[in-house]
Amino acid sequence: MPKKCLPFTLEEIAAIAEKHPTPFHIYDEQGIRENARRLVAAFAWNPGFKEYFAVKACPNPRLMQILKEEGFGMDCSSLPELILSERVGVTGESIMFTSNNTPESEFVKARELGAVINLDDITHIDYLKRCAGIPELICLRYNPGALKGGNAIIGNPEEAKYGFTGSQLFEGYAKLQQLGAKRFGLHTMVASNELNPNYFVETAEILFDLAVEINRQLGITFEFINLGGGIGIPYKPEDVPVDLEFVGEGIRKAYQERLIGKGHPELKIYLECGRMITGPYGYLVAKVLHVKETYKRYIGLDACMANLMRPALYGAYHHITIPARIGQLGARVYDVTGSLCENNDKFAVNRKLPDAVPGDLVVIHDTGAHGHAMGFQYNGKLRSAELLLRMDRSVELIRRAETVEDYFATLDFSRL
Repeated sequence: MPKKCLPFTLEEIAAIAEKHPTPFHIYDEQGIRENARRLVAAFAWNPGFKEYFAVKACPNPRLMQILKEEGFGMDCSSLPELILSERVGVTGESIMFTSNNTPESEFVKARELGAVINLDDITHIDYLKRCAGIPELICLRYNPGALKGGNAIIGNPEEAKYGFTGSQLFEGYAKLQQLGAKRFGLHTMVASNELNPNYFVETAEILFDLAVEINRQLGITFEFINLGGGIGIPYKPEDVPVDLEFVGEGIRKAYQERLIGKGHPELKIYLECGRMITGPYGYLVAKVLHVKETYKRYIGLDACMANLMRPALYGAYHHITIPARIGQLGARVYDVTGSLCENNDKFAVNRKLPDAVPGDLVVIHDTGAHGHAMGFQYNGKLRSAELLLRMDRSVELIRRAETVEDYFATLDFSRL
């Protein structure tokens, strides 16, 4: 069975934890950069290729700066994400604004930044015209319905809240032409954490065929097609990672056969991956507080689902390593828990692990996306720090931990 590796030694992480109290998330800069370059290389056949990092996966400006340096744009879905991108120095068409049920203020800010606006709903055309005006470049999000299966996280397309139907797309593009739009993009996003590489090639085929048909009926020449994201990561040791080179080559063939071969001019291919970019290169580091034995055995950490809610939300698997026990076989079956007053506050259920003792450091893998980003303050829990393991092995604090004063900052005690 493949192993889950750590980017640091026991001695290194122990020294880091001496300086930065647990729990914290730590990200591996070298892993992120190498992974980013591999994705870009897989689509080097397309001169206009661009990856727009899904900011929601890990909205930290330091990590966004690293990805900007690697040539990435930013995929945003809210006002704060737009402002984050602006402060990192990513503006204009290096921002893809893809939102849903969008308030006026967000469209206004996207227009101010010159972002590519990707509309989710046909009624948003008139809404955008009224509140911010129709830009020269516009994109529409396609929901393929029964033409394409979804998966457990994002759901089946017919039941998903996102996107235009096929007939609405034709109507929408025709209307946008009448309103003065001159440059067009096409987008879809129908899966999340998908490990089947053929899924992404098939999605591209659907979009290429659709672009050709819209071109024939409406005379629209697409400037880009955004194939979305959804590329999964191998959370379990036995999972097979997505072969990016296979995906890139499969989409290249489909591009030549189903788009260029059918008469549509060359266009740019965009992606909006988040999870696969940073997910495998983030780690939640916690400390064992207590080991309890009743009807079951429990390892209690100083982290909780406020630091990583995916296991409680989705029943998601995250691998767990006890660095001081590497090489030891799982001796007992444990539930690994936090301290929330909720019984589903568990990082693992019935997991075989080496015997742990209070004080042991515990590393939870693959938390670099939808980890810290999904944190919350229920039960008065405070969100943790974020650290960056630099290429030179130094460690940088890129977000401090919240304090009790932060927790109380928005409350008004003056009337008590």
